[in-house]
Amino acid sequence: MTTDLTTTKRPFRFGDITKMFGGGGTSSLRQFGILGSLIVIILLFEILTLLRNGPGGATLTSGNLINVINQYSFILILAIGMVMVIIMGHIDLSVGSVAAFTGIIVAKSMTDWHLPWPLAILLGIGVGVLVGAWQGFWVAYVGVPAFIVTLAGMLFFRGANQWIGNSQTVPVPKEFQIIGNGYLPEVALPLPFNVPTMILALLGVAWLVFWEIRTRRVQHKMGSESAPVWVSVTKVVLLSVVVLAAGWMFATGRPGTSFPVPGLILLALVIIYSFVTSNTVFGRHIYAVGGNRQAARLSGVKDRWVDFFVMMNMSVLASLAGMIFVARSQASGPGDGNGWELDAIASVFIGGAAVAGGIGTVIGSIVGGLVMAFLNNGLQLLGQGADVVSMIKGGVLLLAVGIDVWNKQQGRPSLIGFLMRRSARQVDPATETFRPNQTYQAPPVDKTSGK
Repeated sequence: MTTDLTTTKRPFRFGDITKMFGGGGTSSLRQFGILGSLIVIILLFEILTLLRNGPGGATLTSGNLINVINQYSFILILAIGMVMVIIMGHIDLSVGSVAAFTGIIVAKSMTDWHLPWPLAILLGIGVGVLVGAWQGFWVAYVGVPAFIVTLAGMLFFRGANQWIGNSQTVPVPKEFQIIGNGYLPEVALPLPFNVPTMILALLGVAWLVFWEIRTRRVQHKMGSESAPVWVSVTKVVLLSVVVLAAGWMFATGRPGTSFPVPGLILLALVIIYSFVTSNTVFGRHIYAVGGNRQAARLSGVKDRWVDFFVMMNMSVLASLAGMIFVARSQASGPGDGNGWELDAIASVFIGGAAVAGGIGTVIGSIVGGLVMAFLNNGLQLLGQGADVVSMIKGGVLLLAVGIDVWNKQQGRPSLIGFLMRRSARQVDPATETFRPNQTYQAPPVDKTSGK
């Protein structure tokens, strides 16, 4: 059996370059508009801050990258749960209020009830489970639209936050603040960088190599066309350079800083939820129900249970995001969580989710969230006010979705469609289960018999 990196030699084709990040022969440069937008935004603000501040831009600095992760990690965590909700064809307007509600309970439990911080975190997760189960029950088993249920939840839990906390701020102990303000620890070695952060970067490079080899092996096993070896090598090298450069910047920041703990939590959640949505039966059921609820039900999918779990999962992630924000702010207040649901929803749609459901990815939503994060950050570095930031964010959201809709109306490749192409589901006739990484094809028509 040949190795997964062995391919038949053939002349160079320009189309090979378009396979750099697509993993297949059908990808094109157009399909990377969202990731390209993120790169353009970062470079644009790096140049603008360079022109404004003199030598050295302010965007690609260690301190600024750490601030972006610390300030927007909770929004990115919300986007992970929100993409699953939107894939199901629902919407959750309550996440900001649920985060604030959990934050005040956790803060009061440590300040007034003297609960140890690890137990307070478990209490916060438990609050998220109960809130999510309550909202999931109304959506899945009573049949009330998620928009109405979560709108009611937004109002109720916002009021509950202010009622429990008497509309005052409640501080949290220093031990708890590590989940919002902590960093990877220093190692007593005479090196000019944070060792654990660089180890984390090297692990990221190892994962890139493993994933590329695995992808080629799967393509070879399925008999599908693989990109030339040089394409895979170039892709891995470029991504590895980016990962190592980012790791170096995090590892060489001001003394006492390194890769933030909120970033570690976010990274773990991205890995877990990417695996769940792409490689588990439950993940396939989410896409099946979102794509065609009736067909999924006829295939044996318990759509009510999927609805219930997705709504409950969203509240759990909202509770986690609320605790991280409270830990970073060092106190819980009545204004926590305001507008978070809008940023999370915008991140998901910019990242490629479809309004009608059935389409979306965790990675795409994270990229969309980073677009919003660096947009906010860059405008703030340029001294723009909240009014300008809000207007530009609204324009970017409308433009991102509008271009995709226009492309589909013109019969052109859809950015959203590409982001889901590798996660497309089809029914396997042999097992009657949903299979990932394939596009459904109708059986050939026998023209001689008319069948």
